[in-house]
Amino acid sequence: MNIQEYFGRISYNKPHKDADLQTLTAIFQHHIQAIPFENLSMHCGEPIELDLQSTYNKIVRKKRGGWCLESNHLLFWALQELGYDICILGGNSYEPAERAYTAEMNHILLKVVIQGNSYIVDAAFGGAYQMWQPLRLISGKDQPQVPGIFRFMEDNGTWYFEKVKRKHYIPEQSETPYFTDTPGVGNIRKIYRFTLEPRHINDFQELNKYLQVSPDNILQKKSLCSLQTTEGLIALVGWTLTEMKYNYTEDTDLVHITTLTDEEVEKTLKDKFNIVLENKLVP
Repeated sequence: MNIQEYFGRISYNKPHKDADLQTLTAIFQHHIQAIPFENLSMHCGEPIELDLQSTYNKIVRKKRGGWCLESNHLLFWALQELGYDICILGGNSYEPAERAYTAEMNHILLKVVIQGNSYIVDAAFGGAYQMWQPLRLISGKDQPQVPGIFRFMEDNGTWYFEKVKRKHYIPEQSETPYFTDTPGVGNIRKIYRFTLEPRHINDFQELNKYLQVSPDNILQKKSLCSLQTTEGLIALVGWTLTEMKYNYTEDTDLVHITTLTDEEVEKTLKDKFNIVLENKLVP
């Protein structure tokens, strides 16, 4: 495994001598714009191994993406190689349908300490809840970024991560363009909760196995592939391609939705996500 090869994969060619916030932010942004958040292996009959060499070969050499257990683990390795003070944390994602956080830890995120300040770095939540820059670990402070306003709330040692939602303008919905998520009181989307207890990748081995066989989790039900762009994001869920442009007009994101055929799915993965699969995808 070679840091220069990783940099080639994310198209990063700037200096990286200093383990500072500026370098961290630049590497992070290259990572999220080059490496898709995807679970396509599960829908291609490929097992997902949770060890660094397998993840490195898949994402760096085969130019694939991965889910949080893979993508954030790879980023953890890269930042550690560069001398950052970094550790793995475990999160419980929020399930809107259940109106509750998952009972079991099901997400990996990273904490980086720079000059005494702690930052949360998470390159693999995917979709519209993906941060674009490291976020300072402070409770109750709004941290605006291009995707929206993020914030952490701390309560008795548990941290809650959330985002203020924007309106969505979807021209394709009907003759009259359609708005969703009209901002108003309580327009907060909960994302996940976590504690600052350091974790090891092996703490997630059972989860990795479970997610690949459990029929009721979202990753089994749907094939997902999302990638951040310079203006917003693109996401392929099953046969549905969504392209989003952030802040198209004030406090409104522009959303285009297209339904693809089987043939178009493969072409779209190649053209828009730079992914060529070895096995047949069943969306």
